[in-house]
Amino acid sequence: MMKHLTLLALLTASTMFAQVNKGENIAVPYIAYDIKMGKGFAEVQANCLTCHSFGYMINQGPQSREHWHKKTMKMITHFKAPINEKDIKIITNYFFEHYGNGKLN
Repeated sequence: MMKHLTLLALLTASTMFAQVNKGENIAVPYIAYDIKMGKGFAEVQANCLTCHSFGYMINQGPQSREHWHKKTMKMITHFKAPINEKDIKIITNYFFEHYGNGKLN
């Protein structure tokens, strides 16, 4: 057990020694996502964008209404997202309308 703790401590501490050469420019890539405005976007912004980037949500590709509903419920059930019950259907409908595949299931 002590060996594991020592190894963990060394691995954790080793990140403190990471360096960037002086004058070296580090560019963080910017990725613009096509955010579609429409009914329900305010609820998505209030409930989803507090934890996720928009890209994280839409990178799943076009999905069914059931998929978007299950993802919303997963956020509530497993990650304890404080989404109001009245917003669940609105969020599901927004994603299905703008990023759905036309299938209900």
